[in-house]
Amino acid sequence: MLVLRIAAVLISALGSLIFGADLPAASVNDSAASASTDTLSIGGGEIDVGFESDDFSLPQASLLSWVQRSACAVTEYYGRFPVQKVNLTITAVGEGGGVIAGRTITIDGTPLTRVTLSPSATDASLLNDWVMTHEMVHLAFPSVPRQHHWIEEGIATYVEPIARAQIGDLKPEKVWGDLLDGIPRGLPAPGDQGLDNTHTWGRTYWGGALFCLMADVEIHRRTNNRFGLQDALRGIVAAGGNMDHEWPLARALKAGDDATGVPVLAELYDQMKETPVAPDLPALWRELGVRPSGGSVVFDQTAPLASVVRSIMARRSTPAAPCRHG
Repeated sequence: MLVLRIAAVLISALGSLIFGADLPAASVNDSAASASTDTLSIGGGEIDVGFESDDFSLPQASLLSWVQRSACAVTEYYGRFPVQKVNLTITAVGEGGGVIAGRTITIDGTPLTRVTLSPSATDASLLNDWVMTHEMVHLAFPSVPRQHHWIEEGIATYVEPIARAQIGDLKPEKVWGDLLDGIPRGLPAPGDQGLDNTHTWGRTYWGGALFCLMADVEIHRRTNNRFGLQDALRGIVAAGGNMDHEWPLARALKAGDDATGVPVLAELYDQMKETPVAPDLPALWRELGVRPSGGSVVFDQTAPLASVVRSIMARRSTPAAPCRHG
């Protein structure tokens, strides 16, 4: 059985927006032989990296460092690499100037990620890339029925920048500035329904991210910052809920709620699955103390929920061990 979870993405001029797209036909040939392979052991998981071309201007060591950095971000956020094994192929395409697209699928229970990038990609373009981390976050949630695709993409959209910030690859101002710009794209448009029934790009990626943000804030609020969405998602992985398995969405949400001790995920899903919920985002940003300022944001530490922002961004490992090698 072939179970597809497509997260094909194109890089926009802003660099922070995610666009659904199909990979070129040549790049979705899952049986294509790799020119060379390497194996990385990170966070208790193995990543078999295959290079389907030797046309890159960068040495393979730079490409492997990019993969490792992304895997370390995911390991930091989830406390471990979410699957025991994933096959990753990196393919060169003759267009663009950096990372082009990503796609993650499961074939008979084995995850396969394919990322395409320009042969002329530079170290700087890989350092700024979010696609590889986005694809790896997909590994940390079970495959769910198609009407719930929004939660798969929403988690990857929301978690990716936070995970990268927790290992020092992004500044908090960048994370929250992009959320401030992007989250409104997830609000329901006239005629939209709940997240399970409206499958536009904005509602899938940013509507899912809106669900994650609301859940994160509410979990922190109810538990006085003892737990957050990060703990819920770690709990899902700890219960066996990764991309190796197919689960009903209710099972995944219950595992997350069990990990935090508050039923926020189930309650929020009941509110948003069939109803176009539109929270007051300006009021939320004020409560969180996230304020736009000259193309970036500043943090008001006197805001009622300023501690929630600090807690969401806090790293969980010691500085000496940001990436646990398995």
